[in-house]
Amino acid sequence: MGVAVESTRFHVLAVDDSFIDRKLIERLLETSSYHVTVVDSGNKALEFLGLVGDHDDDDDEPDSQIAPSNHHQEVDVNLIITDYSMPGMSGYDLLRKIKESKSLKDIPVVIMSSENVPSRINRCLEEGAEEFFLKPVQLSDVRKLRPHLIKEKSTRN
Repeated sequence: MGVAVESTRFHVLAVDDSFIDRKLIERLLETSSYHVTVVDSGNKALEFLGLVGDHDDDDDEPDSQIAPSNHHQEVDVNLIITDYSMPGMSGYDLLRKIKESKSLKDIPVVIMSSENVPSRINRCLEEGAEEFFLKPVQLSDVRKLRPHLIKEKSTRN
């Protein structure tokens, strides 16, 4: 019976440059029985997802877009939740890189921000984000993730 519970445990990658926000989202996700990996930047998220070579100089390496499709399956991430405003690579830039990747484009991405800017929210949703949460993220927000996780899991199988 323990095997069935483990097979339905979803893995969420949480990306935020703020230590406090990372801890909050990690606790909320773990409270909801998700397996959570936290990183503090978009570049570290890409590295974790195996996209390090895919995000620079696409013209110099034509094979970079034809990366093996098993990158995210090795990591087995079911959803990515990222802060919008981070130094270096914004959450929007991370979203675009994920959606441009043939191997990762089907992983749901949720953006979170402390700023309620309608044009920013619309831009993220148009680019492929599943949800846009305002910080601080609440347990009720985390509950909205399950349908996206179930959809992603059924798409992959």
